Amino acid sequence: MAEETIFSKIIRREIPSDIIYQDDLVTAFRDISPQAPTHVLIVPNVLIPTVNDVTADHELALGRLFTVAAKIAKEEGIAEDGYRLIMNCNRHSGQEVFHIHMHLVGGRPLGPLLAK
Repeated sequence: MAEETIFSKIIRREIPSDIIYQDDLVTAFRDISPQAPTHVLIVPNVLIPTVNDVTADHELALGRLFTVAAKIAKEEGIAEDGYRLIMNCNRHSGQEVFHIHMHLVGGRPLGPLLAK
């Protein structure tokens, strides 16, 4: 069993967070250290430590991450100009909380993701 994370406590509303969406599969909340005007984390309500731990049983929840991202982008007014969705896997990618999560980032030009 994976260790509980801060995201688990946010999902259960045990610690304060600016939750902007929640259903039975996913929770979305504003990042406490935003990297852009819109920076939202969307997490499955079930603890999955990394992308490497995803199974077929998680497909419905992980698909919901994308539909919720599109909904939030539209509500935030960034859908037409564009936004970035980011998921990191393990330490070399920059994953800090081992509960998979999608970053929805936008509201300004983001530039290239990778240096050439």
